[in-house]
Amino acid sequence: MGRNHARVLGVLDGVELVGVMDPAPGVTGPFGVPVVPDVEQLLALNLDYAVVACPTGLHEEIGLRLAEAGVHTLIEKPLAPSIDAAKRLVEAFERRNLVGAVGHIERYNPALQSLRTRLEAGELGDIYQIVTRRQGPFPGRIADVGVVMDLATHDIDLTAWVTGREYTNIAARTVSRSGRPHEDMVSAVATLEDDVMANHLVNWLSPFKERSTVITGARGSFVADTLTADLTFYANGATSTEWEALRAFRGVAEGDMIRYAIPKREPLLVEHERFRDAVEGKESDIVTLKQGLRTVGVADAVLRSAQDGMTVEIPR
Repeated sequence: MGRNHARVLGVLDGVELVGVMDPAPGVTGPFGVPVVPDVEQLLALNLDYAVVACPTGLHEEIGLRLAEAGVHTLIEKPLAPSIDAAKRLVEAFERRNLVGAVGHIERYNPALQSLRTRLEAGELGDIYQIVTRRQGPFPGRIADVGVVMDLATHDIDLTAWVTGREYTNIAARTVSRSGRPHEDMVSAVATLEDDVMANHLVNWLSPFKERSTVITGARGSFVADTLTADLTFYANGATSTEWEALRAFRGVAEGDMIRYAIPKREPLLVEHERFRDAVEGKESDIVTLKQGLRTVGVADAVLRSAQDGMTVEIPR
Protein backbone atom coordinates (compact mmCIF):
# COMPACT_ATOMS: atom_id res chain seq x y z
CA MET A 1 0.00 0.00 0.00
CA GLY A 2 2.94 2.31 0.64
CA ARG A 3 3.81 2.21 -3.07
CA ASN A 4 0.32 3.44 -3.92
CA HIS A 5 0.59 6.28 -1.40
CA ALA A 6 3.97 7.28 -2.85
CA ARG A 7 2.60 7.16 -6.40
CA VAL A 8 -0.22 9.57 -5.51
CA LEU A 9 1.93 11.86 -3.36
CA GLY A 10 4.45 12.15 -6.17
CA VAL A 11 1.90 13.89 -8.41
CA LEU A 12 -0.32 15.63 -5.84
CA ASP A 13 -0.62 19.40 -6.29
CA GLY A 14 0.94 21.37 -3.46
CA VAL A 15 2.94 18.42 -2.13
CA GLU A 16 6.55 17.39 -2.61
CA LEU A 17 7.43 13.77 -1.86
CA VAL A 18 10.83 14.07 -0.14
CA GLY A 19 11.57 10.55 1.03
CA VAL A 20 10.51 7.02 1.88
CA MET A 21 11.36 4.94 4.94
CA ASP A 22 11.76 1.21 4.37
CA PRO A 23 14.13 -1.04 6.35
CA ALA A 24 14.18 -3.70 3.63
CA PRO A 25 17.42 -3.76 1.62
CA GLY A 26 17.43 -2.89 -2.05
CA VAL A 27 14.25 -0.81 -2.08
CA THR A 28 14.25 1.97 -4.65
CA GLY A 29 12.29 5.16 -4.16
CA PRO A 30 9.67 6.38 -6.63
CA PHE A 31 10.40 9.58 -8.58
CA GLY A 32 14.05 9.29 -7.52
CA VAL A 33 13.42 10.19 -3.86
CA PRO A 34 15.80 8.79 -1.23
CA VAL A 35 14.93 5.65 0.77
CA VAL A 36 16.04 5.68 4.41
CA PRO A 37 16.03 2.74 6.86
CA ASP A 38 14.59 4.36 10.02
CA VAL A 39 12.32 7.09 11.35
CA GLU A 40 15.15 9.32 12.57
CA GLN A 41 16.64 9.62 9.10
CA LEU A 42 13.18 10.27 7.69
CA LEU A 43 12.62 13.09 10.18
CA ALA A 44 15.94 14.61 9.10
CA LEU A 45 14.26 15.36 5.75
CA ASN A 46 12.19 18.09 7.51
CA LEU A 47 8.73 16.63 6.96
CA ASP A 48 5.50 18.59 7.12
CA TYR A 49 3.49 15.39 7.16
CA ALA A 50 3.97 11.65 6.84
CA VAL A 51 2.01 8.58 5.83
CA VAL A 52 2.33 5.42 7.93
CA ALA A 53 1.80 2.36 5.71
CA CYS A 54 3.43 -0.52 7.56
CA PRO A 55 2.31 -3.62 9.50
CA THR A 56 -0.46 -2.74 11.97
CA GLY A 57 1.65 -3.79 14.94
CA LEU A 58 4.10 -0.96 14.20
CA HIS A 59 1.51 1.83 13.86
CA GLU A 60 1.74 2.88 17.51
CA GLU A 61 5.54 2.96 17.72
CA ILE A 62 6.02 4.92 14.51
CA GLY A 63 2.98 7.13 15.01
CA LEU A 64 4.07 8.18 18.51
CA ARG A 65 7.55 9.05 17.27
CA LEU A 66 6.11 11.21 14.48
CA ALA A 67 3.79 12.93 16.95
CA GLU A 68 6.71 13.60 19.28
CA ALA A 69 8.54 15.23 16.38
CA GLY A 70 5.54 17.43 15.53
CA VAL A 71 4.69 15.77 12.20
CA HIS A 72 1.09 15.64 10.95
CA THR A 73 0.35 12.03 10.06
CA LEU A 74 -2.03 9.88 8.02
CA ILE A 75 -2.02 6.34 9.45
CA GLU A 76 -3.27 3.45 7.35
CA LYS A 77 -6.25 1.55 8.73
CA PRO A 78 -6.73 0.17 11.26
CA LEU A 79 -5.39 2.90 13.52
CA ALA A 80 -3.83 0.31 15.85
CA PRO A 81 -4.17 -3.37 16.77
CA SER A 82 -5.74 -2.63 20.17
CA ILE A 83 -7.96 -0.05 21.87
CA ASP A 84 -5.22 1.01 24.30
CA ALA A 85 -2.71 1.58 21.50
CA ALA A 86 -5.28 3.56 19.52
CA LYS A 87 -6.03 5.73 22.56
CA ARG A 88 -2.35 6.52 23.04
CA LEU A 89 -2.11 7.67 19.43
CA VAL A 90 -5.19 9.87 19.75
CA GLU A 91 -3.83 11.48 22.92
CA ALA A 92 -0.35 12.04 21.46
CA PHE A 93 -1.60 13.92 18.41
CA GLU A 94 -4.22 15.89 20.33
CA ARG A 95 -1.69 16.92 22.98
CA ARG A 96 0.51 18.50 20.30
CA ASN A 97 -2.41 19.93 18.29
CA LEU A 98 -1.39 17.93 15.21
CA VAL A 99 -3.56 16.74 12.34
CA GLY A 100 -3.93 12.97 12.53
CA ALA A 101 -6.10 10.86 10.24
CA VAL A 102 -6.79 7.21 9.45
CA GLY A 103 -6.72 5.79 5.92
CA HIS A 104 -10.24 4.38 5.74
CA ILE A 105 -10.21 4.76 1.98
CA GLU A 106 -13.75 3.44 1.37
CA ARG A 107 -15.15 6.75 2.58
CA TYR A 108 -13.77 8.30 -0.59
CA ASN A 109 -15.18 5.68 -2.95
CA PRO A 110 -17.42 7.53 -5.44
CA ALA A 111 -20.29 5.04 -4.97
CA LEU A 112 -20.33 5.48 -1.19
CA GLN A 113 -19.88 9.25 -1.41
CA SER A 114 -22.95 9.45 -3.64
CA LEU A 115 -24.84 6.99 -1.45
CA ARG A 116 -24.24 9.01 1.70
CA THR A 117 -25.38 12.21 0.00
CA ARG A 118 -28.59 10.51 -1.14
CA LEU A 119 -29.28 9.08 2.31
CA GLU A 120 -28.77 12.50 3.89
CA ALA A 121 -31.24 13.93 1.37
CA GLY A 122 -33.83 11.37 2.51
CA GLU A 123 -34.09 9.55 -0.84
CA LEU A 124 -34.42 6.16 0.89
CA GLY A 125 -36.66 7.29 3.74
CA ASP A 126 -36.11 5.47 7.03
CA ILE A 127 -33.13 3.11 6.99
CA TYR A 128 -33.87 -0.47 8.04
CA GLN A 129 -30.75 -2.50 7.32
CA ILE A 130 -27.22 -2.35 5.93
CA VAL A 131 -25.54 -5.50 4.61
CA THR A 132 -21.88 -5.63 3.54
CA ARG A 133 -19.91 -8.41 1.86
CA ARG A 134 -16.14 -8.14 1.53
CA GLN A 135 -14.42 -11.31 0.44
CA GLY A 136 -11.56 -12.55 -1.69
CA PRO A 137 -8.33 -14.54 -1.62
CA PHE A 138 -5.74 -14.13 1.13
CA PRO A 139 -3.32 -11.20 0.62
CA GLY A 140 0.24 -12.38 1.21
CA ARG A 141 1.24 -9.00 2.69
CA ILE A 142 -0.84 -9.49 5.86
CA ALA A 143 0.72 -11.45 8.71
CA ASP A 144 0.18 -9.67 12.02
CA VAL A 145 -3.63 -9.33 12.23
CA GLY A 146 -6.65 -11.30 11.11
CA VAL A 147 -9.47 -10.50 8.75
CA VAL A 148 -11.41 -8.56 11.41
CA MET A 149 -8.79 -5.86 11.96
CA ASP A 150 -7.53 -5.81 8.39
CA LEU A 151 -10.69 -6.06 6.28
CA ALA A 152 -13.77 -5.80 8.51
CA THR A 153 -12.63 -2.41 9.79
CA HIS A 154 -13.42 -1.09 6.30
CA ASP A 155 -17.05 -2.16 6.70
CA ILE A 156 -17.32 -1.03 10.31
CA ASP A 157 -16.14 2.47 9.43
CA LEU A 158 -18.18 2.85 6.24
CA THR A 159 -21.34 1.54 7.95
CA ALA A 160 -21.22 4.10 10.74
CA TRP A 161 -20.21 6.88 8.34
CA VAL A 162 -22.65 6.27 5.50
CA THR A 163 -25.66 5.79 7.81
CA GLY A 164 -24.65 8.44 10.34
CA ARG A 165 -25.31 5.95 13.16
CA GLU A 166 -23.00 4.39 15.73
CA TYR A 167 -22.91 0.71 16.70
CA THR A 168 -24.69 -0.22 19.93
CA ASN A 169 -24.07 -4.00 20.05
CA ILE A 170 -22.63 -6.80 17.94
CA ALA A 171 -22.56 -10.60 17.80
CA ALA A 172 -20.01 -12.43 15.65
CA ARG A 173 -18.50 -15.76 14.75
CA THR A 174 -15.01 -16.30 13.34
CA VAL A 175 -13.10 -19.28 11.94
CA SER A 176 -9.57 -19.97 10.76
CA ARG A 177 -9.54 -22.43 7.89
CA SER A 178 -6.22 -21.63 6.21
CA GLY A 179 -3.86 -22.73 8.98
CA ARG A 180 -2.73 -19.22 9.85
CA PRO A 181 -2.70 -17.99 13.47
CA HIS A 182 -5.45 -15.39 12.93
CA GLU A 183 -9.09 -15.66 11.87
CA ASP A 184 -9.74 -15.59 8.13
CA MET A 185 -13.56 -15.46 8.10
CA VAL A 186 -16.09 -13.51 10.15
CA SER A 187 -19.86 -13.20 10.12
CA ALA A 188 -21.39 -10.49 12.29
CA VAL A 189 -24.83 -9.14 13.13
CA ALA A 190 -25.04 -5.73 14.77
CA THR A 191 -27.50 -3.10 15.91
CA LEU A 192 -26.90 0.56 15.15
CA GLU A 193 -28.61 3.58 16.66
CA ASP A 194 -32.33 3.87 15.82
CA ASP A 195 -32.51 0.04 15.72
CA VAL A 196 -30.92 -0.17 12.28
CA MET A 197 -29.70 -3.73 11.63
CA ALA A 198 -26.23 -4.41 10.17
CA ASN A 199 -24.82 -7.64 8.77
CA HIS A 200 -21.20 -8.14 7.74
CA LEU A 201 -19.63 -11.09 5.92
CA VAL A 202 -15.85 -10.81 5.50
CA ASN A 203 -13.30 -13.44 4.52
CA TRP A 204 -9.96 -14.23 2.92
CA LEU A 205 -11.17 -17.59 1.65
CA SER A 206 -13.16 -16.83 -1.50
CA PRO A 207 -11.50 -17.32 -4.91
CA PHE A 208 -13.33 -14.24 -6.23
CA LYS A 209 -13.28 -10.64 -4.99
CA GLU A 210 -16.46 -8.95 -3.80
CA ARG A 211 -17.07 -5.53 -2.25
CA SER A 212 -20.79 -4.92 -1.78
CA THR A 213 -22.85 -2.59 0.41
CA VAL A 214 -26.65 -2.88 0.35
CA ILE A 215 -28.87 -0.49 2.30
CA THR A 216 -32.60 -1.22 2.54
CA GLY A 217 -35.11 1.36 3.67
CA ALA A 218 -38.68 2.53 3.39
CA ARG A 219 -38.50 3.31 -0.35
CA GLY A 220 -36.31 0.47 -1.63
CA SER A 221 -32.63 -0.48 -1.65
CA PHE A 222 -29.33 1.09 -2.65
CA VAL A 223 -26.61 -1.28 -3.85
CA ALA A 224 -23.03 0.02 -3.95
CA ASP A 225 -20.27 -1.98 -5.63
CA THR A 226 -17.04 -0.41 -4.43
CA LEU A 227 -14.89 -2.47 -6.81
CA THR A 228 -16.47 -0.74 -9.82
CA ALA A 229 -17.71 2.35 -7.93
CA ASP A 230 -21.24 1.73 -9.21
CA LEU A 231 -24.38 2.75 -7.32
CA THR A 232 -27.80 1.32 -8.15
CA PHE A 233 -31.22 2.04 -6.67
CA TYR A 234 -34.03 -0.51 -6.63
CA ALA A 235 -37.39 1.10 -5.88
CA ASN A 236 -40.14 -0.75 -4.06
CA GLY A 237 -42.65 -2.54 -6.26
CA ALA A 238 -45.13 -0.22 -7.98
CA THR A 239 -46.21 -2.17 -11.06
CA SER A 240 -48.11 -5.43 -10.70
CA THR A 241 -46.65 -8.51 -12.36
CA GLU A 242 -49.50 -10.28 -14.11
CA TRP A 243 -47.35 -12.89 -15.85
CA GLU A 244 -47.72 -15.84 -13.49
CA ALA A 245 -44.38 -17.49 -14.34
CA LEU A 246 -42.45 -14.28 -13.63
CA ARG A 247 -44.11 -13.79 -10.25
CA ALA A 248 -42.32 -16.88 -8.96
CA PHE A 249 -38.92 -15.17 -9.00
CA ARG A 250 -39.63 -11.45 -9.47
CA GLY A 251 -42.46 -11.03 -6.99
CA VAL A 252 -45.98 -9.75 -7.39
CA ALA A 253 -44.80 -6.21 -8.22
CA GLU A 254 -41.72 -4.50 -9.64
CA GLY A 255 -40.24 -1.05 -9.14
CA ASP A 256 -37.84 1.07 -11.15
CA MET A 257 -34.11 0.31 -11.15
CA ILE A 258 -31.62 3.15 -11.66
CA ARG A 259 -27.84 2.90 -12.05
CA TYR A 260 -26.43 6.34 -11.41
CA ALA A 261 -23.77 7.94 -13.59
CA ILE A 262 -21.37 9.46 -11.08
CA PRO A 263 -17.90 11.04 -11.41
CA LYS A 264 -15.26 8.43 -10.55
CA ARG A 265 -12.04 9.85 -9.16
CA GLU A 266 -9.44 7.61 -7.55
CA PRO A 267 -10.35 7.28 -3.83
CA LEU A 268 -6.71 7.38 -2.69
CA LEU A 269 -6.13 10.65 -4.54
CA VAL A 270 -9.22 12.19 -2.93
CA GLU A 271 -8.10 10.94 0.49
CA HIS A 272 -4.72 12.66 0.08
CA GLU A 273 -6.30 15.86 -1.19
CA ARG A 274 -8.46 16.00 1.94
CA PHE A 275 -5.52 15.31 4.24
CA ARG A 276 -3.33 17.91 2.49
CA ASP A 277 -6.09 20.49 2.92
CA ALA A 278 -6.44 19.63 6.62
CA VAL A 279 -2.69 20.06 7.16
CA GLU A 280 -2.93 23.46 5.46
CA GLY A 281 -5.61 24.45 7.99
CA LYS A 282 -8.55 24.27 5.61
CA GLU A 283 -11.92 22.77 6.44
CA SER A 284 -11.63 19.18 5.23
CA ASP A 285 -13.46 15.87 5.55
CA ILE A 286 -10.87 13.49 7.00
CA VAL A 287 -11.26 10.33 9.09
CA THR A 288 -10.12 11.60 12.48
CA LEU A 289 -8.08 9.54 14.93
CA LYS A 290 -11.05 9.51 17.30
CA GLN A 291 -13.20 7.99 14.58
CA GLY A 292 -10.44 5.47 13.92
CA LEU A 293 -10.41 4.63 17.63
CA ARG A 294 -14.15 4.03 17.54
CA THR A 295 -13.70 1.58 14.65
CA VAL A 296 -10.96 -0.29 16.52
CA GLY A 297 -13.35 -0.51 19.50
CA VAL A 298 -16.07 -2.11 17.38
CA ALA A 299 -13.56 -4.53 15.82
CA ASP A 300 -12.39 -5.47 19.30
CA ALA A 301 -16.03 -6.16 20.25
CA VAL A 302 -16.32 -8.44 17.20
CA LEU A 303 -13.32 -10.49 18.37
CA ARG A 304 -14.57 -10.64 21.97
CA SER A 305 -18.02 -11.73 20.82
CA ALA A 306 -16.54 -14.50 18.69
CA GLN A 307 -14.31 -15.64 21.53
CA ASP A 308 -16.98 -15.60 24.25
CA GLY A 309 -19.97 -16.60 22.13
CA MET A 310 -22.12 -13.71 23.27
CA THR A 311 -23.49 -10.35 22.14
CA VAL A 312 -21.19 -7.48 23.16
CA GLU A 313 -22.57 -4.09 24.06
CA ILE A 314 -20.57 -1.17 22.65
CA PRO A 315 -20.33 1.87 24.93
CA ARG A 316 -21.29 5.23 23.42
